[in-house]
Amino acid sequence: MSQETEHVKCLIIGSGPAGYTAAIYAARADMNPVMYQGLQPGGQLTITTEVENYPGYPEGTQGPEMMEDFRKQAIRFGTDVRFGLATAVEFNGSKHKVTVDGDKELTADTVIISTGASAKWLGIESEKKLNGFGVSACAVCDGFFYKGQEVAIVGGGDTACEEASYLAKLCKKVTMLVRRDEFRASKAMQHRVMNTENIEILWNTETDEILGNNAVEAVRVKNRVTGEKTEIPITGFFVAIGHKPNTDIFKGQLDMDDTGYLQVTPGSTKTNINGVFACGDAADKIYRQAVTAAGTGCMAALDAERYLAEAGLH
Repeated sequence: MSQETEHVKCLIIGSGPAGYTAAIYAARADMNPVMYQGLQPGGQLTITTEVENYPGYPEGTQGPEMMEDFRKQAIRFGTDVRFGLATAVEFNGSKHKVTVDGDKELTADTVIISTGASAKWLGIESEKKLNGFGVSACAVCDGFFYKGQEVAIVGGGDTACEEASYLAKLCKKVTMLVRRDEFRASKAMQHRVMNTENIEILWNTETDEILGNNAVEAVRVKNRVTGEKTEIPITGFFVAIGHKPNTDIFKGQLDMDDTGYLQVTPGSTKTNINGVFACGDAADKIYRQAVTAAGTGCMAALDAERYLAEAGLH
């Protein structure tokens, strides 16, 4: 290593609502937290435009502005917020070792993981271009903006069915685009969707292109059996093909489920390694909301503070 190893009391890996909230609590508790923001400072909310469901913003706010507010508040109380990506970890003994950007090494008494999750996308150019302008990966976050309109949703699992049901309550019509000739969702979710009058299901269907210049105007779909292409006029396009937690660097060290979500002791943010805590979407595949992420960030800082006190380090 080119430099001496730095030691910190509380290291936060990742930003977003969970990481910044953990930082605010840790800083106020004199834990002198150091945060590395990761590849996407501010997390998924930085690619969200309107946020209207976070308490305390009666007129709503923009996702990037909200994360900037969180960041400033964390800094105000003394968090050392740094650019950088954790690239390797070694969790053993009482000092946890973390490598940042491949060459800087730190040790920490406590580590709070808030690396979040990333929505899986279809990978087509128009999806990227219109992201935030009619294309969304969160119906609960953005469905409200399409009240009384016609939308499409891609996916065939429980999440897609749940989000389609949610959208059906708000929208005039919901078209589900399902790649296969059947759902992967549970029977209960399938029944709910199939018995909802304003949901139309197109089987064996994939997205060819999302159409529109500055906002979504239609989707061109292709039938996988016949090859026939059709255009469906819509104003909102929702992708519900799953999320991938950003937890690859913890494989083999922290307990996780078969899809990579970190597992914590119920009712806490404790992982299977003493002094290492997980919060936000890296450990939550059920709710995935900014407000729930912030709540677990608070829990992680309080859990870390108790751990330090019990270990005689605080």
